[in-house]
Amino acid sequence: MIYDINHLTAYSYEAPVTAASLALRLRPRTTLTQRSLSHEVRISPEPDHAASHRDFYGNVVDLVSIDTPHTDLKIRSIARVEVTARPELAGPDLAWQKVAEAALSVRDVSAAGPSHFLFSSPNIALSRDVTRYARECFTPGRGIVEGCTDLMTRIRKDFAYKPQTTQISTSIAEAFAQRAGVCQDFAQIMIGGLRGLGLPAAYVSGYLRTIPPPGKPRLQGADATHAWVSVWAGAENGWIGFDPTNAIRAGTDHITLAIGRDFSDVSPVYGVFVGSGENELKVEVDVIPVDAG
Repeated sequence: MIYDINHLTAYSYEAPVTAASLALRLRPRTTLTQRSLSHEVRISPEPDHAASHRDFYGNVVDLVSIDTPHTDLKIRSIARVEVTARPELAGPDLAWQKVAEAALSVRDVSAAGPSHFLFSSPNIALSRDVTRYARECFTPGRGIVEGCTDLMTRIRKDFAYKPQTTQISTSIAEAFAQRAGVCQDFAQIMIGGLRGLGLPAAYVSGYLRTIPPPGKPRLQGADATHAWVSVWAGAENGWIGFDPTNAIRAGTDHITLAIGRDFSDVSPVYGVFVGSGENELKVEVDVIPVDAG
């Protein structure tokens, strides 16, 4: 499947902002099941300085600074991406305890290795309550894929999707206690539970293509930035995506932007603004199928 993606992030400021420094992770990754065909970022006002690099996890980070006073800032990311279905498991669905044991013996310390995704991270503190919740899905000897499927399904059932009930800074303990949140919260709760069991789990940011109801037109800007979980299922099977918000495996409707330990590693737009007063944020995303492939 080939998609055209149009992602607009727009800020309006009550008073002029004199300067801004931004770190953008808006370039779709190339992975085993995804190929970035083209990409550009348009920023208004025009940046005075721009550079890019890859962070430790392989995400392209565009660094820009704007020294022109402004009351509106628009960041538009335009991309074309090809997504293919993930192959079936290369090997057996290993018992989760064996995966946990194997993760401790892997010597690969690159970003693809499991060791970086086993412990607490800035936005995900390990919690006994969350670990206990996850453990109910991982009985002794159960396959890791089967257990993860059960856990994401349980999160989808037990937690209410309620925008505005959490913030970027909301801890997984808070979201878990109130049994409500958004995709970021559901992903981080699942990750926290898996790590508490010794299972490597990464945070994935990206896009989810939505399909309108039968007979209804597709609404402009109706698609969304999204978050899901990538779980290391052993050396043979590698990393597998699970979407607890929708209780589905990550597939051809999921387009990956960035991968990290939690949201703090993958924020699409992060920055510092010099100014005062209130501001308004608008985000619009269009994920348009071009070719069924």
